[in-house]
Amino acid sequence: MSITLDLSRTSAPAPRAPVNLSGLTREGLRQALIDADICPPEKARMRASQVWGWIHHFGVTDFAAMSNVARDTQSKLAAAFTLARPEIVERQVSKDGTRKWLIRTAPGIEVEAVYIPDVGRAGALCVSSQVGCTLNCTFCHTGTQALVRNLTAAEIVAQVQVARDDLEEWPSPREDRRLSNIVFMGMGEPLYNLDHVSDAIDIISDNEGIALSRRRITVSTSGVVPMLEPLGTRTQAMLAISLHATNDALRDVLVPLNRKYDLAQLMDGIRAYPGISNARRVTFEYVMLKGINDSPDEARALVKLIEGIPAKVNLIPFNPWPGTDYECSDWKTIERFAAILNKAGYASPIRTPRGRDILAACGQLKSESEKVRASVRRAEQAAA
Repeated sequence: MSITLDLSRTSAPAPRAPVNLSGLTREGLRQALIDADICPPEKARMRASQVWGWIHHFGVTDFAAMSNVARDTQSKLAAAFTLARPEIVERQVSKDGTRKWLIRTAPGIEVEAVYIPDVGRAGALCVSSQVGCTLNCTFCHTGTQALVRNLTAAEIVAQVQVARDDLEEWPSPREDRRLSNIVFMGMGEPLYNLDHVSDAIDIISDNEGIALSRRRITVSTSGVVPMLEPLGTRTQAMLAISLHATNDALRDVLVPLNRKYDLAQLMDGIRAYPGISNARRVTFEYVMLKGINDSPDEARALVKLIEGIPAKVNLIPFNPWPGTDYECSDWKTIERFAAILNKAGYASPIRTPRGRDILAACGQLKSESEKVRASVRRAEQAAA
């Protein structure tokens, strides 16, 4: 007996979404134009430079706006590619001026980006590198959201584009920028997505586009030691370390990645970071947790731990979130901690909490839609 499968009703594979040119490096853009028969190889570099300027300097989202590109070429570009921005699911503005966007880049793929005014030279954008996170740092709200996937370079760059759209900062200004710094301190561990993070930094820092100096781009890591050297070599970005403890026993609890790469390994990796100097200091991030890591003895241990490393220490008052067991150290305790670091010669600014009222502060990012969808499902189940 033979069996024949009737495949006549099976659905055809869904067509692939067009490539968004915003996420391609210069070389990637040049090659994409050749592969799509937009132009011959000998003209591809020139054409790529034209398109690049329109995307990253002028911020256009329509190929028809590229006035120095022939109309037939505009049509070919529109047929093969896209410049579309992702969907903004929600936009919130804090009473202190902080802005937070919940951005949907694909079905089920949502991330948060936060613009903080009066940080860095003018204002800093905190971008995400993953949807969710695998690190499970116990004080961090983002760590309670399971990892969905890495973001692509296009999805990382899109966060910058969304912010600049909202800030009305096209074409790229050379002076008087409102968005002057980029920090990879949003959702996810950037060093677990280094290829896409590196490409995004290449795009963001290009002088004929968004044109942000690499010295104004900071990548924060919880300590993926083997990737520190590649990060410095490939991106020349400023380095920040999510530290939070001065001994392995405590850091194993606060930052579980420490069980894989302990403090001794981490400090060796930091000291070998390419380009580290007094002009390119490492930033150590240290969240202040009441009764956990905020004693004078801990401050003195921190001084000893980072001895000899060109560094500053950002002291971060803990930002509470629903369900946490941690509390923020009181202000006098934080000031006493900072004084010990200052006396040892380390700048130790106390970060002013920003955007707490919209859950946009450090450690609070999490896709609000995740909780909304969960509540909707519970309501639907109750009604069934």
